[in-house]
Amino acid sequence: MNASDTWLKDAQARLGGTTLGAQAEQIGRVEEVGDGIALVSGLPNVRLDELLRFEKGQFGFAQMLDEDRIGCVLLDDVDGVEAGDSVRGTGDVVRVPVGRGLLGRVVDPLGRPLDSKGPIASDTRHPIERPAPAIIDRDLVVDPVQTGLVVVDALFALGRGQRELIIGDRAIGKTKIAIDTIINQKDSDIVCVYVAVGQKSSSVRRAIDAIEGSAAPERCIVVVAGAASSPGLQWIAPFAGMTMAEYFRDSGGHALIVIDDLTKHAATHREIALLTRQSPGREAYPGDVFYVHARLLERASKLSKDKGGGSLTALPIAETDAGNLSAYIPTNLISITDGQIVLDAKLFYQGQKPAVDVGTSVSRVGGKTQAHALREAAQTLRLDYAQFLELESFTRFGGMPDTRVRQQLTRGARIRAILDQIQHAPLRLADEVALVLALQGGLLDALPLPAIPGFRKGLAEMIDRDAADAVAMMQKDGTLDDDAKKALLGALEKYATSFAPELAAAPVDPAT
Repeated sequence: MNASDTWLKDAQARLGGTTLGAQAEQIGRVEEVGDGIALVSGLPNVRLDELLRFEKGQFGFAQMLDEDRIGCVLLDDVDGVEAGDSVRGTGDVVRVPVGRGLLGRVVDPLGRPLDSKGPIASDTRHPIERPAPAIIDRDLVVDPVQTGLVVVDALFALGRGQRELIIGDRAIGKTKIAIDTIINQKDSDIVCVYVAVGQKSSSVRRAIDAIEGSAAPERCIVVVAGAASSPGLQWIAPFAGMTMAEYFRDSGGHALIVIDDLTKHAATHREIALLTRQSPGREAYPGDVFYVHARLLERASKLSKDKGGGSLTALPIAETDAGNLSAYIPTNLISITDGQIVLDAKLFYQGQKPAVDVGTSVSRVGGKTQAHALREAAQTLRLDYAQFLELESFTRFGGMPDTRVRQQLTRGARIRAILDQIQHAPLRLADEVALVLALQGGLLDALPLPAIPGFRKGLAEMIDRDAADAVAMMQKDGTLDDDAKKALLGALEKYATSFAPELAAAPVDPAT
C-alpha cells in the first residue's frame, strides 16, 4: 500500500461520522481593544449580555449593541486579545457554579478558585442575571436576623428577606458591621456570602481572616473581584454572588449576602458605560445605573411556603463623601432598600463604635422582625437615647439641669455605653436582652462608666449560671415569660451589686 492510499484511508476514517452539508457560522473580528473593553464587528445576530469567545480562549459579554459593532466587556486578561482576532458568539450568557461545593471557598466572580483547596466540586451552573421572585411568590418578612450588635438588634431590627443598606464615609466601620453579622451566624442556619468589589487586597485579606477566625467558614462563600481585577469581573461580582446565594434560598434554606461595596460597583458601571460610548447622565453615570442596582437587590426576598419558605437577606454597603447622603448613588440605594444603617464619622472619631447615627438610621420593616423578648425590653430605648442626645447638646452651654434632667443624662450615658461594642465580638440574643433589661431597670445608673465594659464581659457567664432557664427560652424562640423575666432580673440585681454595693438597698421592681 503506497503513501497516497494510506492517507486516503486515514481521511475516510476521520470523516466517517461526519454529516456532510452546508453550514454557516458567523465570525467577528476585534477592531479595537483597551481598558478591558473590545469593540467587535461582524456578529449581527449577537444578543445583549451574550457570552463571546475570543480566538485565544478569552471570554467577554456583549454590553453595547450598535448598528455595526458590539461593545464587549472582557472577563479575562486584556493582554491576550489583539485587534484582528476572531470572535464567536456562544449563544449563552455568563453562568457561575452554584451548590454546597462552594461553601468554605474563596472564588472569583466566575467561580474559579482563588484559594489552594483544589477545583470547585459543582456541576450545576446558573446565569448571573436571574429574575426576582414575583410578589405572589413572596412571604412576609417576620423572622429576625440577629447581628449580635446591640445598636442594630435593639433599635433597627433586621429580618430574613430584608435589604438593609450600610452607608457612611470611608473607613469608619461599615465592613465591620457586616462581618460581625456574618460571625454572629456561626450557630444559626444562615449561609453567608461575602462579595468584595473593587477592594484593596489588604482589606479583603482582613475580612477573610475574620471570617475564618471567628465565623463558621465552612458555611461561608467569599467572592473576590479586587481593585486589580478587570472591570468586567468587578461588574459581574454582585450578580454572581447573588446567584450563588439564591441556590440556598431556592432550596428552602436561608442565606445572607454582603456586597462590599455598591459605590465602587457603580463607578465600574460608569467606567464601562463611558468606554462603550453610552450616553452619560447625572455625575457622568449612565441612566440605567438605578435599574442595575434595583434588579440586583430585588432578588433578595423571603419566599412563601409554597416555594419552600427560604430567604435571602442582603446587606449592601455604600460609601458617602463627607456624609453626603443626598448624592446620586446613595439616594438611589436608599430608595431601593428597606432601610439604612448610617455611620457617622464624627461619632467614630469620638470613639463610639459602631458609629451608628441613631437619628438618621431606620429599618422600614420595623419591630415585626425583632425577637419578642428584645422588643419588650427595648420599647423606649430609642426615644430615651434621642432625648438624651438633645439634652446633652443643650447642657453643654452651661445650663444647670434639675434632678430629673440629671437622671436622664445619667441613663443616656449608660445607653451610649452599652451601644458601644468591640469588633468581632457579637452578643447572643440572651446577652442583649439581659443588658437592656439591666439598663432599663436602673441597675447601671449607679455604675461608673468605666465599670460597664467589665459588667458586660462577665454577663454571659453569669446568666448561664444563675438564669439558665431564661437563657434557654430566649435562645430557643426569642421569648421570655413573666417568671423567667423575674428570675433574670433577680440574677442581674445580684450581679450588679458586685460592681456597686450601694445598689443592694434599691431592689428592682420586676414589673419595670
